[in-house]
Amino acid sequence: MTLRLYDTATRSVRDFVPRAPGKVGIYLCGLTVQSPPHIGHLRSGVNYDVLRRWLTRSGFDVTFVRNVTDVDDKILAKSTLLDRPFWSIAYENEIKLAAAYRSLNVLPPTYEPRATGHIPEIQQIIARLIEGGHAYPAADGCGDVYFSVRSYPAYGDLSGQHPDDMQEAADSEARAKRDPRDFALWKGVKESEPLAGSWESPWGRGRPGWHIECSAMSWRYLGEDFDIHGGGLDLQFPHHENEIAQSRSAGFGFAGYWVHHGLLNLGASKMSKSLGNVLDLAYVAGLGVRPVELRYYEAQPHYRSAIDYSDDALREAAVAYRRIEGFVQRAVELTGPGELGDIPPAFAAAMNDDLNTSAALAVVHESMTRGNTALSAGDRTTVAAALAEVRAMLDVFGVDPLDPAWRAGSGADDLRQVVDSLVALALEQRTAARARKDWQAADAVRDQLKNAGIAVEDTPAGPRWTIGEQH
Repeated sequence: MTLRLYDTATRSVRDFVPRAPGKVGIYLCGLTVQSPPHIGHLRSGVNYDVLRRWLTRSGFDVTFVRNVTDVDDKILAKSTLLDRPFWSIAYENEIKLAAAYRSLNVLPPTYEPRATGHIPEIQQIIARLIEGGHAYPAADGCGDVYFSVRSYPAYGDLSGQHPDDMQEAADSEARAKRDPRDFALWKGVKESEPLAGSWESPWGRGRPGWHIECSAMSWRYLGEDFDIHGGGLDLQFPHHENEIAQSRSAGFGFAGYWVHHGLLNLGASKMSKSLGNVLDLAYVAGLGVRPVELRYYEAQPHYRSAIDYSDDALREAAVAYRRIEGFVQRAVELTGPGELGDIPPAFAAAMNDDLNTSAALAVVHESMTRGNTALSAGDRTTVAAALAEVRAMLDVFGVDPLDPAWRAGSGADDLRQVVDSLVALALEQRTAARARKDWQAADAVRDQLKNAGIAVEDTPAGPRWTIGEQH
């Protein structure tokens, strides 16, 4: 079966054919680390992690690059406001971002370059664009260098816009621009900005524009031509449109496929730092939702669909995941964990159909239903087979309950260990009450656990507990 992906550039679902047999290069636009991440940011990490896992499971050798933008207007403005070095603000938030990705079991990228580490490559591309007549230094000597939008006839093809209908580029002042829609490749240093956030260049001391950074970093790690460029729908214009224009004007073939994910909305607007309507992992933890459940919530819809966030929808996803987790737990008690099994053809067909995660999860539930029926019948062979299938499919989603990543000592895992100990103590008290036939005391312990969101089930192997809905 061939993977088919929706390519934004052609506005069609088409067969994915990598440039080199058996190898895939992916570039994902990472975050501008002006502040800590929110769960809308994390959807990007989860969605492309699922894509990467599926490509790897399908036999491809994947090189995955996710950049960090560690210098830009907002970071420098915050540096001035807080009287802190810009790099310390960026690095602090980069550490928080990395921790958030780890908590959701997002695999580390093959390379995670910072924009500030690639000034030479950025300047090389700018020089090439100037030489080719696609860019020009500002005539007033301010140090800016602009890309000439009119020099690239295909500008607007990705987003479906036409230059005549566009407003002026807002990434720099209109001073000395030949066309207000031209965008900045290099920004001359300003007196209001910290000098440490600038570098010497042939056009004067300054720093890179946002768009040129990604062109330089993808070139450095994936070459002039690579397979997939990813990012959120909100990056399609102007960021990705500008990347295409400058990269292809520099002579690069650039990305073969453009894969954009939908946004996570809060109310009528996307979740955004600039809008101030953000929810972070601490908020989710306050709802009693674990990181694995948040990942399941963000991975289950189709990656191109919008997610309209609500606390209730997140809790419903958490309960749905706990049902899957409960099956895995019961099956392991009967057969042991076993190994990851083969992927069912129906699951593979769904994932190859533009990563149809909703249809793929339906296959997970079919295997789980078969396994639960076998559990009731005590059919160890069928249970073991169903468990192996379910775990293999969940591994593609990054939510296999037995994955060591979910027990690897994060703060959430430490909290789970505390809960384990407290529930174990309560169950010991309940067992003791049942042994002395004090049924009222035993029922009271069980009711207290239920009110705390802990469901207890008596089995031949002893009491089993799971995190259920809080009452």
